[in-house]
Amino acid sequence: MTTPRNKITPVILSGGSGTRLWPMSRTMRPKQLLSLIADQTMLQLTASRTIDTSRFAAPMIVANTAHADEIEQQLGEIGAEPAAVILEPVGRNTAPAIALAAIAAPADAILLVMPSDHVILNVAAFHAAIDAALPLVEQGWLATFGITPDAPETGYGYIHTGAEIAPGVHKVDKFVEKPDLATAEAYLAEGHYVWNGGIFLFRADAYLAALEKYAPAMAAATRTSMAGSVHDGARVHPEAEAFTASPADSIDYAVMEKDDRVAVVPVEMGWSDIGSWDALHSIIGPDAAGNCHQGDVIALDTTNCLIRSDGPLIATVGVSDLIVVATGDAVLVLPRGASQDVRRIVDELKRTGHVTLDRLT
Repeated sequence: MTTPRNKITPVILSGGSGTRLWPMSRTMRPKQLLSLIADQTMLQLTASRTIDTSRFAAPMIVANTAHADEIEQQLGEIGAEPAAVILEPVGRNTAPAIALAAIAAPADAILLVMPSDHVILNVAAFHAAIDAALPLVEQGWLATFGITPDAPETGYGYIHTGAEIAPGVHKVDKFVEKPDLATAEAYLAEGHYVWNGGIFLFRADAYLAALEKYAPAMAAATRTSMAGSVHDGARVHPEAEAFTASPADSIDYAVMEKDDRVAVVPVEMGWSDIGSWDALHSIIGPDAAGNCHQGDVIALDTTNCLIRSDGPLIATVGVSDLIVVATGDAVLVLPRGASQDVRRIVDELKRTGHVTLDRLT
């Protein structure tokens, strides 16, 4: 793969199953392939943020083989044909997935690693944060983007920001796990903590050097896998046995928490990972009654509900604080604030082998 010099290569991670938004999101059509907040899908919105060819090269996608056709179709619809679609033989978390892209790219390529299913409402602020990080990245630093918190959120990991080392850029003091509420409130009050948004910027060779230092078995496995890869147009099929032998770990644990040249750019950019139906309710923005409804919905004397149908009519009367989601073959009903319990439903579907978890609707 060749990349024009001085252009940033987007690396879009699209291997997730997105089951937290069941029943809309299924393993065969996860949330990144769905239109949740706009006419475009989450994948298309992600790619659109870096479609400016004066600044960005064609994207590289790391994905599940089952989604390859849909990914190529969706990106083609917005004129964002990928330079490569790297199809993981199995899921091994983010660190090996990013390694595949870094090996495929030129050594000096600057990679912008992004999940395919996050919301960024203020793209201009995102681009400004990238520009702030670039000078350090060109010197070999690994950079991440910290989301300025607006609430004591317990569902995200945090980054403690250290000294400012460039305008708007800080050295990472430490990464911290998802806190309890009291700890999250203390982080918010202190003001030196940001949410870990899972977006990264670094040179391909800098990332691979760090991986070889801190996770040598992973670095070796991914290099062997890419050396034996099969190419079919833009599609790259890494050799399965070698990749399967790689340890599974996130980029945070494998590299970012261990390296001493990691920078963070705090940024307010309207970010959300849409990790639950409650999060989607807040992103869409409720009406005067506190409701968000999409699809064929009648809501009478109904308040503070998220109601969405991709199939049958949903009619509600005299209810409040509910999440109601219907597809052609499943209906979800649960209280607002309890949307993380969708995991329990998904676990039960897995335990029973129910077809609703996998099939398309």
